[in-house]
Amino acid sequence: MRQAIGMVDVRSLVAAIQAADTMVKSADVNIVDVEYVGSGVISVVVTGEVAAVKAAVDNGSDTAGQIAEIISTNVIARPHDEVDKMLD
Repeated sequence: MRQAIGMVDVRSLVAAIQAADTMVKSADVNIVDVEYVGSGVISVVVTGEVAAVKAAVDNGSDTAGQIAEIISTNVIARPHDEVDKMLD
């Protein structure tokens, strides 16, 4: 079974670190990437089983939202194999 991918984009490095910490503590997920997008936006990407990723993204965005502006969140349940190439 393919792993799901979850993303939280936030406008603060501190909030991104807090979101990442909350995500890995609240569900069985692994951080795949933390990317500086620009204009203060940081994207945190995690992977794991669908339910775990959904819970992690929800918890991470709630926590980070108390500190800074959440730009977007998304969960891709079963990404195509080609998407993996973007994360390598």
